[in-house]
Amino acid sequence: MPVEVKTHLKKGDVDDHIEWIRGYMDRRGDKRRLVGAVTGGTVPESVRRYAQKWGLYVLEQSGESVLIAEAPDGFTARIW
Repeated sequence: MPVEVKTHLKKGDVDDHIEWIRGYMDRRGDKRRLVGAVTGGTVPESVRRYAQKWGLYVLEQSGESVLIAEAPDGFTARIW
C-alpha cells in the first residue's frame, strides 16, 4: 500500500500520488495489485472527499494515533 504523507495534505498531493502509483507500476511492468492511501497532519474535508472519490484510503491524526477516516457510503478502495 503506497501512502503519501504530508504535513498539510492538498488536492495536488492526491493527484501527484495517483500519478506516481500508476507510473511506478506501469514503468516496471509490475502486475501486482495495490490499494493506496494518503495522510497528513491536517486533511481538509474537501481533500478527504476528493481522495476517497479516487478510491484512496485517508488516514487522519486522532490525538496520538492515526485512524482511517470514515468513508462515505458506497466507498470502494481502488485497485491499481
